[in-house]
Amino acid sequence: MNEPRNDDPLIDVREVTKAYGHGPDALAGLTLRVRAGEALAVLGPSGSGKSTLLNLIAGLDRPTSGSVTVDGVRVDRLGETASAKYRRSRIGMVFQFFNLLDDLTVTENVLLPAQLSGMPRVRAAARAAELLARLGIERHARARPGRLSGGERQRVAVARALMNRPPLLIADEPTGALDSVSGAEVRDLLRGLNADGQTLVLVTHDLSLAESLATRTVELVDGRVARDFPAVTR
Repeated sequence: MNEPRNDDPLIDVREVTKAYGHGPDALAGLTLRVRAGEALAVLGPSGSGKSTLLNLIAGLDRPTSGSVTVDGVRVDRLGETASAKYRRSRIGMVFQFFNLLDDLTVTENVLLPAQLSGMPRVRAAARAAELLARLGIERHARARPGRLSGGERQRVAVARALMNRPPLLIADEPTGALDSVSGAEVRDLLRGLNADGQTLVLVTHDLSLAESLATRTVELVDGRVARDFPAVTR
């Protein structure tokens, strides 16, 4: 796989169409480029193509036409095995409802991506401890996720997503299941990660979250980019 040149975007989506049987296309010739270090918020009403775009970037689905390149990898050309490897090494994903395993401890949940990628155990344990400390949840290392608050569980999910040092972090409605206080904590956490250089793509219905977190916002309507604008303040 070719590595991207320094002047290449981290995400390069070109003329992508995605059709699902009958009805209008979920994406209709969409082109989008995201540079390393950006925090991109993707807004739009239900059915605008946000989730489809996210799935294509993550290699969970393939476009009907067009190309999707992430970190130098032609994601739309990957087979099932290569796609799974790509997600383990290059994508971290954070979801609205955490997707943690309640029968595992916090540390064991965070370690899962390292185990799947074959990271040596000692190095994986050190990385997990580093992330728990960085995200302020080291005291919960041996707890089960069900004993944590929503905000704490989302921090565990972020730590898990960062375990393999992915160049891209995808967050799908990361504050949607949280109260306002926990949501603000997660927002500040993601903003801090981006300030440290982590590229972030955020899908949300929450305009205030996008305004406070993103360095750039795109709005999708009917599978196309209707607006693309930088943040005024953050």
